Amino acid sequence: MFVAWAANKANVSEYVGEFAWTPSHAAWFIEKGAWTRTPEPGALVFFDWRGGTSYKGVDHVGVVERVEGDKIHTIEANVDRVWLKRKTRDTDKVVGYGVPRIVKERADRAAEISSTERPFEPLPSAQAPRSSPLDVLGTPPALLAAMVLVTVVLSLRITGRRRGGHRRLRRPAWTWPWNAPSASKAHPKVPPPRDPLETREKERVPAGAPPRRSPTRRHPYDRD
Repeated sequence: MFVAWAANKANVSEYVGEFAWTPSHAAWFIEKGAWTRTPEPGALVFFDWRGGTSYKGVDHVGVVERVEGDKIHTIEANVDRVWLKRKTRDTDKVVGYGVPRIVKERADRAAEISSTERPFEPLPSAQAPRSSPLDVLGTPPALLAAMVLVTVVLSLRITGRRRGGHRRLRRPAWTWPWNAPSASKAHPKVPPPRDPLETREKERVPAGAPPRRSPTRRHPYDRD
């Protein structure tokens, strides 16, 4: 807990880790590829008081201050009934060392590789224009269909000319209402018949003579 608190205060938690259970803390360094058997200043030292060599048996953790021969000088918390204390330790109870320096180097290298893969920031995508039904006319399928249609029409016209011209369409037996003959055309007016006696009298009258009066019928009771 002391190591996690100190890393948080120093703003290096991403390289040191924050764990309350020491085996999980050791496993985190193993996953990061920063686990070693060689001590160095600034490394975290993991102890197993039973002398085991597996990270699952870790009992205690401290910070390596310096290394002198086979001895390591550490800063540890909650040891010898003291909250914080400097200790000189042998390495026979040490399981391994977690190195924050290696964690930081790997993180920086990964960030550098990521930056070279994307050297430029992507431009904001422009809003797509609204689609229109007429846009289909400019597509390759529409152009292909138009070419096929023109080819078919031209071939039909050439075939019709070779056969002697286009066939005339038969006039249908029925007619549209607006083409029907009007009543005046269907039934023309016939002049009334002339009187044959009147026609004969007109023919007998010589040219320049006054017109003759037609004889009137006399009744028995008329006087001369």
